[in-house]
Amino acid sequence: MKRTKLAIVVPCYNEEEVLPTSADILLNIMQKMIDIKQIDANSKILFVNDGSKDGTWTLIKQLEQKNSLFTGLKFSRNFGHQNALMAGMEVAGRYADCVITIDADLQDDETLIPKMVASYQEGNEVVLGVRNDRSSDSKFKRWTAESFYNLMGKMGVQLVPDHADYRLLGSRAIKVLMDYKETNLFLRGIVPQLGFNTQKLYYQRKPRLAGETKYPLKKMISFAFDGITSFSIAPVKAIMTLGVFVIAISLIMVVYSIIRFFTGNVISGWTSIMTSLWFLGGIQLIGISVLGEYIGKIYAEVKHRPRYVIETDDYSVTQKSDVVENTHDLAGA
Repeated sequence: MKRTKLAIVVPCYNEEEVLPTSADILLNIMQKMIDIKQIDANSKILFVNDGSKDGTWTLIKQLEQKNSLFTGLKFSRNFGHQNALMAGMEVAGRYADCVITIDADLQDDETLIPKMVASYQEGNEVVLGVRNDRSSDSKFKRWTAESFYNLMGKMGVQLVPDHADYRLLGSRAIKVLMDYKETNLFLRGIVPQLGFNTQKLYYQRKPRLAGETKYPLKKMISFAFDGITSFSIAPVKAIMTLGVFVIAISLIMVVYSIIRFFTGNVISGWTSIMTSLWFLGGIQLIGISVLGEYIGKIYAEVKHRPRYVIETDDYSVTQKSDVVENTHDLAGA
């Protein structure tokens, strides 16, 4: 019986502090799965170095020397977390039966990995890791997260609340995912569109092992805005609604001004004029900014530039060597 070949993709950006610990934890999990014959012995842990400025790549190369289950992928520069995930899945998906993506800080529950693989073996092509509570987050972060998911839902974007980028995708799902060619990636919005049999597995998120979060508030806001503008034109429609609202107020003010004129209660002054000018000017600037964001995304997409550039691909090298070894073994038999 053919065993499942698994690849665990771990995006890394300046993860020098946390990587040694994370690597050992993931290695123990994968080795146990191999020992009980749940997965193939040629399964791999693939670290994707997203242009780290510290010693992350050096550590990855050391891990490769330490154990053959470790392998690495190196970008020519920093291309971003979503592109690191996409590259890892694209490269690993050529050889593996299924791919699990998990962040290097292991705040997501790594003990869920065997259950994810078991779910895939039961026929689920997509398995999502979903947080069952946010008790480890601050009140502000919980509020912003809930507001984000509510807002995206109202805009018609299919998202799984409290699911980030901890998931398993089978080779068929990955093949379909690679047909999504947009430059502005928002995987949390794309994956639910893939279809296929899907299961949710729930877990409690842990504190970060070491180092600093790669998603401070500013980056989280930018990420959320990218998600909104990548999947919905609701902000553009909102501008039109706001414009209609302002016109309605203007008509009321015209009627009010006419009544004041005929009653002889005209008050000369510039306060109301300046207030309305600033108000309308602000609305115009917001409208131009939102439209500019969409036009900017169109500009980025039509250039069809590569989403990432891979400088070193150790994963494919190891997989090709495994194929050669297996061929020799069969010939010898």
